[in-house]
Amino acid sequence: MVLILVLLVVACPAFPEGKGPSPSHPFLAQWGGSGPGKGQLWNPYGIAVDAHEKVYVADCANDRIEVFDSDGSYVTQWGTKGGGREQLHHALGVAVDSQGSVYVADTLNSRIKKYDPTGNVEALWGGQGSGKGELFNPVLLALDPQGALVVADCSNNRIEKFKADGSFAGLAGEESGRLSSPIGVAVDAKGNIYVADTNHNRIEKFSPSGGFLAQWGKPGVGKGEFDTPEGLAVDGRGLVYVVDSGNNRIQVFTPAGGYLDQWGRLGKGEGQFNEPAGIALDGRGTAFVTDWGNDRVEKFGP
Repeated sequence: MVLILVLLVVACPAFPEGKGPSPSHPFLAQWGGSGPGKGQLWNPYGIAVDAHEKVYVADCANDRIEVFDSDGSYVTQWGTKGGGREQLHHALGVAVDSQGSVYVADTLNSRIKKYDPTGNVEALWGGQGSGKGELFNPVLLALDPQGALVVADCSNNRIEKFKADGSFAGLAGEESGRLSSPIGVAVDAKGNIYVADTNHNRIEKFSPSGGFLAQWGKPGVGKGEFDTPEGLAVDGRGLVYVVDSGNNRIQVFTPAGGYLDQWGRLGKGEGQFNEPAGIALDGRGTAFVTDWGNDRVEKFGP
């Protein structure tokens, strides 16, 4: 995972294999394959699902966003490499709001871009820096119940929140040492913010206003332990899904951090992973996971 090694200065050695797909999360489908063509992927990272079950993938090394139907059929794409208004440079995060607007973390340009449903740029904001509203290598994204965008501002070791027009709306985890290279964020129905505190190998929970609430996890390969947690998602029951990337698995927890389930192991087969990165859930609890090292998306049942 070359890009993330650069951003986080963490190593991802081989890890013991976990168990295969959980009976409660059966493997359903996969798509992608290495390359720059339509429907192909190269180091896919962030992922989102809209209300019409379109799947948006941050195709990082191809510097584009690709859109698929929920069965993996290619729909469209946008983005080319660069720093211009219409361009992207290693975009890692993507989120879609209830109106169909698409938000992208244009990571190496240190900015957020907002697109209309057809892929036209509506707005952009950020710029490299450590001030309020500035960003330094933003990674994964989430939307809160009011439509505010929550951003893992990775290299600033904090979480930033923005209104839909890009105006700054708040911070979390900004106190010194609280977070170390956070990658993943998710928001529950109450507006609580969950953060993958990646270099600390733990999950942290904050109130909607950014107040610290709880944390769980430690380095390791056991249940409830992590190696390089990255993507996060919260389902309709409030359960928290964590992409435990270095351990090549997905772990599931209660809102308070109680371990419930896991699936995945190292490999190229169905239901296996090679450094998975992002996760998104549809309204039925179907999980879509970007399998970064295998250049594909995998789909699992609820």
